[in-house]
Amino acid sequence: MAECDECGDHTSMPYTCNRCGEKFCGKHRLPEKHDCPGLQWGDPQGVWQEEQSTGKGQQESGGIAKALSGLGFGRGGALSYFRGNMTFVFLALMWLTWGLQYFILPVALDIGPRTNQLWYDIFTLQSAHPEYIWAWFTSIFAHAPGFGHIAGNSIVIFFFGRLVEEYVGSRDYTLIFLGSGVLAGLGQIGFALIQGNPTALYGASGAALAMLGALTIIRPNLTVLIYFLIPTPIWVITGLYALLSVTGILGGGVPLPGQANVAHGAHLVGLVIGLLYGQRVKGEVRLPRETQLGGGGRRGGGRGPF
Repeated sequence: MAECDECGDHTSMPYTCNRCGEKFCGKHRLPEKHDCPGLQWGDPQGVWQEEQSTGKGQQESGGIAKALSGLGFGRGGALSYFRGNMTFVFLALMWLTWGLQYFILPVALDIGPRTNQLWYDIFTLQSAHPEYIWAWFTSIFAHAPGFGHIAGNSIVIFFFGRLVEEYVGSRDYTLIFLGSGVLAGLGQIGFALIQGNPTALYGASGAALAMLGALTIIRPNLTVLIYFLIPTPIWVITGLYALLSVTGILGGGVPLPGQANVAHGAHLVGLVIGLLYGQRVKGEVRLPRETQLGGGGRRGGGRGPF
């Protein structure tokens, strides 16, 4: 006889929830009767886990969900807001880091880009010190002092990141966002070492372009409004970014105003990761029906601003 994971009663005919993987008695078999973590985050795949039908994978997935719920991610938990909203969490971290970079640390502790090497060690990924593991992640959320850098990345992540998170779930979205950001930064370091040009970089552009690449594969008919006015197929934008990145790496690109120090290697690596990830999941995600140009809404819309 199995033991109900909710009330502890023994039952000869246990029910295994296909969302969280735990076993329950007849009284608690419905997901809403056992506070199922799979109902809490509003993700298409049971959130932070992929639905498993049977076997070991199901039990492992259920263990992850139960652990996250115990940490406060479950319904009513202190961290439950994060489920289904990781795009906004990342955006908030970007702006908080930006404020920390240029306002809090320079004023409160005199740690700034012009006064202290510690500032660079905290916020930038440096070719001279790729072993600074923390910088793999802090550099994703750090940005240049100008408003344009962080604003541009925020726009891309706000519109494209939300769609990717909705399609693949918060857990996978978190992994691909952070993973692409780290690999894009390390990729830029690799290009710099090969070319013999020391560099230090920061910014979420690699992760942002991974979102663009993933959507290009998942939603190839998506139309993007450049400057909120010019309708352009998403694959055209992706192709242009790929071309600019390749020519920039090779040294044949024409620099745009204010973009003399663009990390083209990070852009290209992030874009390629997004394309590969989109190819991997495109048959697994549930998509809304494609709509005509001018549709609105998160699921029904056929376009998004850029």
